[in-house]
Amino acid sequence: MTSSGYVRAQPPSDRVLRLAGDPDAVARARRLVSSAVGVAHPLHDDCVLLTSEIATNAVRHSASAGGTFTLSVSYSAEWVRVAVQDAGSAEPPFGWRPASPLDTGGRGLQLLEALAHRWGFIREAGKNNVWFEMHIELATRPPASPNGRRAAR
Repeated sequence: MTSSGYVRAQPPSDRVLRLAGDPDAVARARRLVSSAVGVAHPLHDDCVLLTSEIATNAVRHSASAGGTFTLSVSYSAEWVRVAVQDAGSAEPPFGWRPASPLDTGGRGLQLLEALAHRWGFIREAGKNNVWFEMHIELATRPPASPNGRRAAR
């Protein structure tokens, strides 16, 4: 049992899926992550949201548009790791640009930074591999008290 009370009887598991580089693939990527970790998993919603962001970037900003990209999900009761490997791009997979309040996009990096416990990207052999990790222990820690110490559980 984890600190959140969520229990998954299975050992850590992996799933890998090659998807077409089209907008419909983003929904398929979300469904794969959702079914892999299960809707009862405490990290489910954040993982599905961040998957949507990195899969959308593969489809919109890489040579995978019209081609394919690969989604991999590794998970256990306590953690989830999602990675998207696309066909590469001329620029690094993330460029920081300020988003105006009226923009309908451009906040994927900010969401990764705010929600993921760790994330990053690797550019190798002309391909981009963007990944994030979530951990229950970190997500359910009590906030620090004013003196900088964590409250006891």
